[in-house]
Amino acid sequence: MSKTIAVIFGGNSNENEISVITGTMAANVLESGGESVIPVYLSQNSNIYAGQSLKEIAVFKDDGYKKAPRAVIADGGVYVLNARGRIKKFIKVDAALNCCHGGFGEGGGVSGLCQIAKIPLASAQVFESSAFIDKYLTKLILKSLEIKTAEFAYLKSMKELETCPNIPNFPLIVKPVTLGSSIGVEKAENEEELKNAVECGLLYDGAVILEEYLQNRREINCAAYYYDGEVITSECEEAITQSDVLSFEDKYTGGGKSVLPADLPADISGAIKQITQKVYKNLNMRGIVRFDFILSGGEIYLSEVNTVPGSLSYYLLSGGFKDFYRVLSQVIKQAQTDFDAVQSKKLIKTGILANVPSNACKLPHK
Repeated sequence: MSKTIAVIFGGNSNENEISVITGTMAANVLESGGESVIPVYLSQNSNIYAGQSLKEIAVFKDDGYKKAPRAVIADGGVYVLNARGRIKKFIKVDAALNCCHGGFGEGGGVSGLCQIAKIPLASAQVFESSAFIDKYLTKLILKSLEIKTAEFAYLKSMKELETCPNIPNFPLIVKPVTLGSSIGVEKAENEEELKNAVECGLLYDGAVILEEYLQNRREINCAAYYYDGEVITSECEEAITQSDVLSFEDKYTGGGKSVLPADLPADISGAIKQITQKVYKNLNMRGIVRFDFILSGGEIYLSEVNTVPGSLSYYLLSGGFKDFYRVLSQVIKQAQTDFDAVQSKKLIKTGILANVPSNACKLPHK
C-alpha cells in the first residue's frame, strides 16, 4: 500500500541550495516507487512551504518557491495554509525523510520537530544529529569510542588563537565547526595564513577547529543505514581532489572525481567498514549516514560523520535512482517500526499537581 512521505529539505543554512538538490531527488525517487510525497521546504529565513511544485529545482532559481502555500508540521502531518494563514487542509503522513544539510535542519531541529509532531523519521535522530554536526563534539565522541582522529585545537575567537597551547604543527586545516560541504575550509602553511583562515572561518561560524594536515592523504567515504537488526554498509569510495583539501568545487562543480569501489587492500576496506559499523551501532543510530575517513601513513582516521549526506549517498548504496528506492523504503519501514515501539511505552501521570496549591508558582504583588 502506498505511503505518504514528507520530504523535508532546505533550512536556515549555507548549504540550503545543496539541500534542494537532495530533497527534490529524494521526492522524485519516492514518487517513482509508488509513494505519495509531500515536499516540505524550509527557507533560509525559516519559513515553511509545502506543495507539489517544490519537487522541481527550477522553482528555487528565482524564489518561485514563495508561490507555494505556507505550512506547519504538527499532529502527525502537514497543515497547508491559505494566503491568510488559515488552515486549508491537513495531510497525514506515514513518515518523514530529512534532507536538510547544515544548520538546525541537520543539527537536530528537524529530528526534534518530527518527534514532537509524532511523525516517524527515516533519518538520524536528535542526539546523533546535534552531536555530529559539531566537529568538536564529534572528536570527543570518537575519542570515547577509541576511534583515531587527527590532532586538533578548538577556538571560539581570534583572542584564543594567541593563547591556545595545543595548536598542531603546520600545515593545518581550519574548519568552521558546524558547517559542511567544505564551506570555509582552508589550509594554512604559516602564521599569516592561519590568522586569515581563522578569521574567515569565524565569519561563517561561532567556532573553528585547527586540525593537523595528514600528509599523503587519501579521502575515503563509507555510508551506512540500519534495517531489520543489521547495519548495512556501502563499498568504500575514494574522493580524488585537485587540491590539498576536498573543496566545495571538488564536490559540486566538477572539480574532483571519485573511484567506487576504492582501490584498497581488503583488510583496509574491511577495517573502514568495521569502524563505520562500530560507531553506528554504539550510538544506536538511524537513517542514512556517511562516514568520511582519511588514510595517511598506514593509519585510518575518521574525519567526519554526516547524518544527512549529500544526495543521501544514493551512489554508494545503490546502482542508481531506481534501485535507491529500495534503500529509502527500508529506512522508512524501520522508522515506522521504531516509532511504534516508542508509542507502545507507557506514559504516567504522577498526580503531584493535585497536592500543589494553586498559587504556589505565583509571585506576590508589590
